[in-house]
Amino acid sequence: MTTASRATPTHGTEAVERLTRLLDELTGPGLPFSPEALAALDRTQDFPAAACQALDTFGLRRRYVPAEHGGTLDDFGTVMRLLRTVSRTDLTVAVSHGKTYLGAVATWIAGEPEAARRLGRRISDGASVSCALTERHHGSDLLAGEVVATPAPGGGWLLSGEKWLINLATRADLVTVLARTDDNGGPRGFSLFLVDKARLAPEHFSHLPKVPTYGIRGADISGIAFHDAPLPEDALIGRPGEGIEIIVKALHLTRTGCAAMSLGAGDHALALAATFLAGAFLAGADGGRLAPGPHLRRELGEAAAGLLLADATGLVAARSLHALTGEMSVVSAVAKAYVPAEVDDLIARLLHLLGPYGLLDPDDPHRGLAKVERDHRIIGIFDGSSLVNRNALIEQFPRIARGYAKGRWDADGLAEATSPHVPLRPFRPRALGLVSSGGCSVVAGLPAAVAELRDLAGRGHASAPLTTLAGRLFDAADRLHEDMAAIRFSPRAVPVRAFELAERFELCFAAASALQLWLRAATRAEHPRSETWLLGCLVKALTDLREPVDDADRAVLDDLADEVLAHPSAPFPSIHDRLEPTGSPEGTAQ
Repeated sequence: MTTASRATPTHGTEAVERLTRLLDELTGPGLPFSPEALAALDRTQDFPAAACQALDTFGLRRRYVPAEHGGTLDDFGTVMRLLRTVSRTDLTVAVSHGKTYLGAVATWIAGEPEAARRLGRRISDGASVSCALTERHHGSDLLAGEVVATPAPGGGWLLSGEKWLINLATRADLVTVLARTDDNGGPRGFSLFLVDKARLAPEHFSHLPKVPTYGIRGADISGIAFHDAPLPEDALIGRPGEGIEIIVKALHLTRTGCAAMSLGAGDHALALAATFLAGAFLAGADGGRLAPGPHLRRELGEAAAGLLLADATGLVAARSLHALTGEMSVVSAVAKAYVPAEVDDLIARLLHLLGPYGLLDPDDPHRGLAKVERDHRIIGIFDGSSLVNRNALIEQFPRIARGYAKGRWDADGLAEATSPHVPLRPFRPRALGLVSSGGCSVVAGLPAAVAELRDLAGRGHASAPLTTLAGRLFDAADRLHEDMAAIRFSPRAVPVRAFELAERFELCFAAASALQLWLRAATRAEHPRSETWLLGCLVKALTDLREPVDDADRAVLDDLADEVLAHPSAPFPSIHDRLEPTGSPEGTAQ
């Protein structure tokens, strides 16, 4: 994706608003996105075909195709917001439709231009694309794959073997397949192929049965087997032996996409819980008003703060694809490990608050929190589990720690990544790397961010509590990087301690993202920016880091709970929306 001009934020916001209105219109009785229809599909484990067709009519497929290949994709942040919008209504639909975006990424970043244009036309015309990496007996161990592609006598390739537990394996028109092309295997022993089922005779491939799953029950989670399937030369993506490298780079994009879906599920869960709780508070048994108890308000506020932290991580990760492309091996691993885990915790917290009301009648469309819980579990597994992503992060500890110690960070890239209403530079696929080119600018820039915040406070544009909490985050990040630099381990014997450090790093990244987003808005605004959401993020992050937080500071969680309950049926405002430029004050420093 190499568009000549920068993406226009207003264009993306307009698309998100149009999709939001469409989904609202399609939630009426008998329509594809009605709660009753979606609950029925979940109950019968049927594919959400009508809902996916509605998204096709909207034109979402063209949003998956880069502009230079015939689509309208010029800003990954917009794609992520659109996927989040669909996920906010139903995660099964988002996973089913969004797979085409995830399945085509390898071609966008490594395919020949003509092959990319052909795929772009197919997707724009309604074709679906799957990505077949995993196999029945090897799971996430891609280097153990047994599907093979051998040179055919007359040219091209012969593909044989079985891929299993693949999203959209049966319904997809095209499948990106990772296959062994060297008997010895290894990092250079695999290649990627874009398989067009329409070009194969029926005897050369077969679909495997749908796999019953705990969540996303209507999704096409199945498999596909190839039987000496003849592939033309142009089916190869990139060059022979580059399959693993291309997939690792493609995962930087797809993992960020998974985080967007996770955020939509978090939005959905919070809205469902808020609607139920607000109804309980406002209508007591005697017809009077009930007030939420202190514990309930605090728990609800902490859930909201967790969603905001995850939101900050996902927003910065999506923009980093353009602005900090060379650091995506770190950024995407953090986003994929942290965001789904945080949303899992959020959902568990809300289920605890609702007690039996959160789990009774899980098929009741008006009590869908149990379904959201089931559906969301799969996001933490897609494209590498939290364990896999933390391991990828741990491997880069030395580089990250050195960059932080030397104060090395990309100031321009970081400013762009954390300014959601500033146009993005074109995406440069060739800048993607297997490891980060410069550590992690989001966290390495934290000392400068805290200094900038203290300067704002000195001019009366930031409060003392905010600067105090940010200072504690800075101290925690300092200690963390010292621990990261000191730890020693072999690749095959990573200690538990290293995974604990990875979790701490994720929290520092999330909090630093929130702080940087707030600062970029504050320096551009004519009026002071509201601190409430940022205070909530810092309190939540420091609490999870087991850093000291004063009781007075925790009161901001009650403010967030009040915000949730004040408009329970409306989506909890995202950070992107909170930072929308306006001509009037968003709020005052507290």
